[in-house]
Amino acid sequence: MAEHIVSSYEDELKFIVRRISEMGGLAERMVEQAVTALTRSDAALAQSVVADDAILDAQQREIDERAIMTIAKRQPMAIDLREIVGAIRISNELERIGDLAKNIAKRVIAVHDHIQPAQLVRGIEHLSELSVEQVKDVLDAYAMRDPQRAAAIREGDEEIDAVYTSIFRELLTYMMEDPRNITACTHLLFSAKNLERIGDHATNIAETVYYIRTGSEIAEERPKGDTTASVTQSTVENAASGQAG
Repeated sequence: MAEHIVSSYEDELKFIVRRISEMGGLAERMVEQAVTALTRSDAALAQSVVADDAILDAQQREIDERAIMTIAKRQPMAIDLREIVGAIRISNELERIGDLAKNIAKRVIAVHDHIQPAQLVRGIEHLSELSVEQVKDVLDAYAMRDPQRAAAIREGDEEIDAVYTSIFRELLTYMMEDPRNITACTHLLFSAKNLERIGDHATNIAETVYYIRTGSEIAEERPKGDTTASVTQSTVENAASGQAG
């Protein structure tokens, strides 16, 4: 009887882990397709991303329900409890990543009639690659329950922040140089910010993976490379100085 209970419990955990993997795969695909839709002005692909968000939401709800039911039935302790609570946290982070991908997709139609500077679009694609790679790596760390790898992934968020800051600076410059660029650049700016936030959610997952295996939080303060506040001030000041001259 005890063996049956243990086996049933393990099956429940495997189900939750499998659903997390499925959610992660869908979230990755949504981000990639949203950016592709943005760079190619592909409204049909954008609509597909928006539709996929409903599937991701349903998967998240299912994981939450199964996890809560498992806690109620099994009353797990120590690492078993951290596994289930961690799955709830990770599913919520993946759901947020899907929301951000959907937000990017919704901007595709808005920028459809505006010319987008090629170098800025390339910057968005590069930022997307970094963010998606971060999500893939952290899901691998979760699958392997590797706290060291999770901690290393957490450090990679600084690079995403730095690329976002660079894109922010370029977009701001384009908007100040020619007001006709404002509409297209504003949508690109929001898309870039969504990609930067996707990196933040991947970092949150990394911290959860570390917590699941160790039972403690990562001690070091999270690295942060988003310096857009200072960029805004310096760009405006430089523009004002140029106009005065």
